[in-house]
Order: sequence, then C-alpha cells, then structure tokens
Amino acid sequence: MNIADYKGGVWVFAEQRNGELQKVSLELLGKGKDIAEKLNTKLVAVLLGSNLGNLAKDLVAQGADEVLAVDSELLANFTTDGYTKVICDLVNENKPEVLFIGATFVGRDLGPRIAARLGTGLTADCTALDIDAENGNLLATRPAFGGNLMATIVCADHRPQMATVRPGVFGKLSYDEARAGEIKNIDSAIISASDIRTKVLEVVKNEKEAVDIGESKILVAGGRGIGTSEGVALLKELAAVLGGELAASRAAIEKGWIDKDVQVGQTGKTVRPSVYIAVGISGAIQHTAGMQDAEYIIAINKDADAPIMKMADLALVGDYSKIIPELINEIKAAKEQA
Repeated sequence: MNIADYKGGVWVFAEQRNGELQKVSLELLGKGKDIAEKLNTKLVAVLLGSNLGNLAKDLVAQGADEVLAVDSELLANFTTDGYTKVICDLVNENKPEVLFIGATFVGRDLGPRIAARLGTGLTADCTALDIDAENGNLLATRPAFGGNLMATIVCADHRPQMATVRPGVFGKLSYDEARAGEIKNIDSAIISASDIRTKVLEVVKNEKEAVDIGESKILVAGGRGIGTSEGVALLKELAAVLGGELAASRAAIEKGWIDKDVQVGQTGKTVRPSVYIAVGISGAIQHTAGMQDAEYIIAINKDADAPIMKMADLALVGDYSKIIPELINEIKAAKEQA
C-alpha cells in the first residue's frame, strides 16, 4: 500500500433510513469539514439507497463538497454484503485519506467489515477526532478499560484511516442551500444481486421504539445517590411534567434501576440537551464527558462538594426525595396558571 496515493479526501458515510438522513451523519459532516480543512482536502459524503430524492442536495447544504450517490433497488434495505461491496469499490477507485461512519447499529456492523476487506485499521466508538499537524495522521480518541481512561489511536501505516463515531458527540453545521458542491451519481451497475448473500424478506418494526435521549431537549438523570429503584418513579414524574426523558449514570444502570438504553457517559451516550437535571450523580469524568455540553445543568445532591455541583449552573443541596416533589408541584401550578 502506497499511503501517498490516498489523497481522495475525507469521507463520511451518509446513513439514511426510509429517506431520512441520520443525525450522526450530519454531525460527522460538521466534524469532517474541520478535519478536511486541516488536511487541505475535500469533504465527501457517500450516499447509498433507493429513491434517494433530494438527499444528495441536502448533504451539500450540510457541508459536503462532493456527494457520491448510488441509487439502486438492491440498496433499498441495508445488507452488510451490498453496502460493503459498493463502499469498498468506491474507496479502491478514489482512495480517500479518512472514512468516518456513525456508531449506529448499521455503522457498527458495516465499519469492521469494510476495514477488514480494505486491510486497514478501525477505531470504534470514538468521542473525539483531530489531526496530527506534523504528519497528517488522524487522532481518534475513544474510551478504554471500561471507560476509566481515554485512548488516542493512530493508524499510521494503512489507509484509509477509519473511525466509527458516537451520535451526539459533534455539532451539525447549519443548513445552507447556497453551499456549492458536486453530486456524482454512480452507475447502479456497481452492485448486482449476486453480490448480496443475505436477502431481506420483510422489515418488521418493534411496537415500542427505544427512546433516543440524544434528541431530547430536557433530561432528568439519576445516579447512585437516588438510593433505590423506587426513586426512579419520582424522576420519571419530573421528566414527564417537564416534557423530557429519563436518563441515568452508569452506577444507576449497574444497580438495575434504569434501562441501559438511556445511559449517559463515556460508556453510554453523549447528549446535548437544553436542560440536564442530574439527581444523585457525583459527577465523575466518565459521566460528565457525556453531558458537559448541555446548555443548562441543574444538580441535586446531598453532597455540596460533589464535582457535579461545581460544574452545575444551579446546584441544590438536599434530599432529592423532598426537593423533586416540590419542583413537580411548582411546575404543575405554573402550567395551570399559564
């Protein structure tokens, strides 16, 4: 492999489902723009699917300098075989320096397969990305050892440099229809039925979809300090009256009080709500790394010296089981008056 040949830009896999671009893909365009500028190269979005409509134009408006669009009925439903084949063929032809993929269910399946086929490295579940100014290598940072430290990984000898990135870590660029970009429609013959060993016969959605706390504007999060599983009901009630969602620290998850799908932190999700209410959470770095970008942080804790109290915009010292019922009553009264 001649690394010097890989000058085809910074690529972002633009994941879409049912004609809707996934939030993490737009976040990656925002960060990808920064990385591309540091490497003095272009930002390319790779869009796969069927009946893609105006999605390519949307990707340009969200920051892509170029879009490689492959519209085929064979790509209507995600299959590891089909998507891997198309992306690897495009990579081998265009030789990008970097390829980013969102750490979604699809991305966590797709990323390793692409890396293995291309014979390159992959840093999974990243929470930070940068470029080494001296040599242009990608610096991909992710939690290690159960989230107890952060490791920065470099793939110096292989290309493209690949990383999957957690949703919610980076911000999106503003949508700007005036942005200029080139859309390249790739011949659908790049994929054939014989390339796909697994056939999707039917797509069945769960009756109850998991809550995406990354999209919530208000989160009420519980930690070890709530003491018992019974305290969760109080947090849920507060979240409900505020129109928000329940979240949790790792400690509350390990106790079995709250479902793992709503864990916030290095080993959970990264969130950026308008209001984050931390109840009984000490504020260890493993947790705060996932919520420190919240616009307004309210902490409720018996320990006035807990780290979370120092980073909070509003810190309430006391027993949450007495404070939260009062908050709920005041919020309800305010709503009735309004």
